Amino acid sequence: MPAHPVLARAGEALRPALTLYLELHRDPEVSGEESRTAARFADRLAAVGLEVARGVGGHGVVGVLRNGPGPRVYLRAELDALPVEERTGLPYASGNGAMHACGHDLHLAAAAGAAELLAGGRGHWRGTLVVVGQPAEETLSGARAMLGDGLYERFGRPDVVLAQHAAPLPAGMVAHGTAHAPVTAASAALAVVVHGRGGHAATPHLTVDPVVTAASVITRLQTVVARETAPAEQVTLTVGTVRAGTAVNVVPDTAELGIGLRALTDASLDRFLAAVERVVRAECAASGCPVEPEITTVSRTPALWGDAAATRAVREAHIALHGPERVGTWPPSLASEDFPLYGDGGRALHGEAGVPLVYWMVGTASPRQWAASGGRLPPNHSPLFAPDVRTALPPAITALTAAALDRLDAADRPR
Repeated sequence: MPAHPVLARAGEALRPALTLYLELHRDPEVSGEESRTAARFADRLAAVGLEVARGVGGHGVVGVLRNGPGPRVYLRAELDALPVEERTGLPYASGNGAMHACGHDLHLAAAAGAAELLAGGRGHWRGTLVVVGQPAEETLSGARAMLGDGLYERFGRPDVVLAQHAAPLPAGMVAHGTAHAPVTAASAALAVVVHGRGGHAATPHLTVDPVVTAASVITRLQTVVARETAPAEQVTLTVGTVRAGTAVNVVPDTAELGIGLRALTDASLDRFLAAVERVVRAECAASGCPVEPEITTVSRTPALWGDAAATRAVREAHIALHGPERVGTWPPSLASEDFPLYGDGGRALHGEAGVPLVYWMVGTASPRQWAASGGRLPPNHSPLFAPDVRTALPPAITALTAAALDRLDAADRPR
């Protein structure tokens, strides 16, 4: 089958997309601080002919390309990096204490490349393309901020929102979820403050030690997974941060815990959250804490379910692009995303029916990397995470472009 005329020009978009990737990888910015990243992405979208708005929901970028009547298709990519010290040894590695350890630089470069191809091929499709550079995905706050800042009211309600994510698969491969399971998990992050009564380490009987209470909370929380969750139910609980005290001879007044919860269904996450609150309050009561604990939900996102019909259609477009041997099935993952908010979350914020979502994984490993690793590559969020951009970026650009073309009206399609 001959290549679609828009996709046949993919080589023209590769060099500027690669330049953008290298700039972003060298100079990453963490959630909420993505000013330079946003400016680079916005400038690139403007250079290929999109009408660009900046500062949407923080550092968010929105590029719009109107091309006659037809569907409104959103492409979403993320701006933020992680507070991880890079140890890849790449010549373009970051040295500023942050790192694109989840592939967001690849997503942005692919979105910019797709925008260039679609802008240059306007004679072959009709509709409106909206390209979104979202801040603060890693803190699960950026999608809500952009929606709250009037994303759909200002730039039009989408007929579909498309996104892809880097994954430890061979480059040139894509993988879609199924209609029977979520692609990513529901998750929540909690901040817990345990209140004790501080004092001298020599007189512990005059204190209520919040560190001991926090330790009991941490230990007891493990039973929520081990003894309150069915063995077949996929959930995780991580106490990722513990902060207390300033000196070894002082019992502090407080101890702080950061707790992450993940579950494949929103109902499971609700039960999980209730169990965590019960354990925290019970352990504080058992310790005689003078003040009730503070339990704050810092962020929450629902499970990600792709629209069944749209996902089938995009999967077929990817099979036509890459061949059936390079299009796989992605099992449900306990990774989490705020991408679901563009669908059901958008409905909740705007009182309307949910927007269809399509989300797939793109491979990042060169044949040499894949063979050397035996299929066990450094995962996302690792300081060693190192996509092979030469082999990963071209198919990431064409996968996103093919998906957009499938959802837009073809110029010769009867209306």
